[in-house]
Amino acid sequence: MDSSPGYSPGYSLGNVARILKVSPGRLRYWQRTKLVESLATGAAGDGYGFRDLVVLRAILSLVDKGIPLQRIRRNLETLRDRLPELDDPVAALRVFGEEPNRLVIRHAGRLEETGGQLLLEFGESDSDDEEGETSLLDFDSASTTGRAAGKAGADGSATPDDAISWFERGCELDADSENWSEAIEAYGKSIELFPDYADAYCNLGAIRYNQGQRAAARQAFETCLECQNDHVEANFNLANVLEEVGEDGAALAHYRRALESDPLYPDLHVNLALLYEKLGRPRPGLEHWRRYLQIEPDGSWSDVARRKLDLESDQA
Repeated sequence: MDSSPGYSPGYSLGNVARILKVSPGRLRYWQRTKLVESLATGAAGDGYGFRDLVVLRAILSLVDKGIPLQRIRRNLETLRDRLPELDDPVAALRVFGEEPNRLVIRHAGRLEETGGQLLLEFGESDSDDEEGETSLLDFDSASTTGRAAGKAGADGSATPDDAISWFERGCELDADSENWSEAIEAYGKSIELFPDYADAYCNLGAIRYNQGQRAAARQAFETCLECQNDHVEANFNLANVLEEVGEDGAALAHYRRALESDPLYPDLHVNLALLYEKLGRPRPGLEHWRRYLQIEPDGSWSDVARRKLDLESDQA
């Protein structure tokens, strides 16, 4: 077991509940009914493994779509019996079309029922997910959202909703570089109304970074972390800024802090892998390439990750 920083022999029940935003009781029930243990190793004894986090989040996505646990269990058992060579049956599952209870898989380039019946496909698509399919592992990672800004006073002055409204206005504007000045103003008004609004500082830092104002961006990210030290995006973005100026040790610390809050953030594993390589520590870097592939087996860095791991395997 690698003891390098950023590794964990197992995630506790409480940590998994916090990361996935699910109740510990729900996780205990899944473990008691063998749902987790039947999907991945590491769910007992030493705690939940990283693979379990990936599997559990996929299951939560299914449950959120209204698919009963018994149906999930049955489809996965069918897949394991029929296609034992599948390393990750959860990643292979898709929700088909407008039928939320219909689960299919894409295997060997074909769309099939989990029992093996081939499905006809009409038209072509350049993407991995054909029209009508929704991958269970297609998640938004570490998205920035507005958080409640606390209670307003009773004097009729600005309310928390005002701060959130200005923040949301900034979010609408900052997607277009032509509107960045207005977005900066909107985030500034949000901060005036709620000086500890972490997300507003983070988004403001992102604009400053994209404008090439690295010092201002760094200050905004650092202020965000003073308000909320486990803010995933601010830690990630600050680490990027620090890497650019050669402060690799500090960058690593912030990447690791972001990892504690969101170990399923794919870009975080890519950046950590690359940074460990730059620091001459390839072993932990390889582990992050493996974890990236578990989260995004068809991601934009997947070919790079496989080449890195194949090269290591050839040299072993």
